Amino acid sequence: MSDAANLPPPNPRERLTGLLCALGVTLCWAGFSLASRLSAKQPFTPWDVAALRYSGGLVVGLLLVSAFGWPRLSFRRALALMAGAAFGFPLASYLGFRFAPTSHGVVIMTGSLPFVTTALATLFLGERWDRQKLLSLAVVAGGMGLLAVDTFGGYPGAWRGDLLFILGCLSWAGFTILLRYWQVPAMTATTALAIYPAFLYLPVWWLFLPSQMAQAPAGAIAFQALYHGIIAVAVAGFLFARAVTAIGPARTTTVTAITPALAALLAWPLLGEPLGWAGLAGVALVSAGMVLGVARR
Repeated sequence: MSDAANLPPPNPRERLTGLLCALGVTLCWAGFSLASRLSAKQPFTPWDVAALRYSGGLVVGLLLVSAFGWPRLSFRRALALMAGAAFGFPLASYLGFRFAPTSHGVVIMTGSLPFVTTALATLFLGERWDRQKLLSLAVVAGGMGLLAVDTFGGYPGAWRGDLLFILGCLSWAGFTILLRYWQVPAMTATTALAIYPAFLYLPVWWLFLPSQMAQAPAGAIAFQALYHGIIAVAVAGFLFARAVTAIGPARTTTVTAITPALAALLAWPLLGEPLGWAGLAGVALVSAGMVLGVARR
């Protein structure tokens, strides 16, 4: 895959577009973690939340198809992208949040993502590590460590969710590298990931998987379908794909490294999952590492 390393650097306008898209992804992902954790406290099975995600995504996908046509992407490539972004990452998230709190999910999945993605980009895309990138990742790692120290106690059995979060992180990192290597346009990736997974998943869910959807309030169903099916699939998917094609996978995931800090802060008042002084210091360090990682030398 080393030919991808010869891609020309983005111009200033493209760089700014990529950074803004990556910041938008950060907001969407923070909300995704909170909504996923909330669903674990509502009368849904993880499979129900996934069904709402794919149903909402299908509606968006059909609208995109009517406007732009079917995505011009081979089935093999679409299947590879779906394995990481449409199935691996969300299903690991929904199952993991049954066992572990928001802070675990965001630290392991999105907090570890810059390190895993940067390593894969170095191996398969030939992207080079410079001193500033190493320093930014070191600062982010320090912040992740403080968040972990502050929040990884007091949740018996959370290790099961943590293992699932590791799987989710690896799934999204693989999707990110393939997206960059194949140079899939943002709209093509968004449409494919919105429309195809529903045809594969929904029949299996309807026929074989456990469901408690009938017990859930209509408001909870509408909220989870809106967030997971539209914001998490279409909005976050488009912004992430656009950011990766503009500024590359390593820098994109460095920006999104601030997601754990943001989600952990929001989980305090919204979900009753407080942070101590170590956690707050970790939030500050992660934020500083993100800024350092995207600033010009």
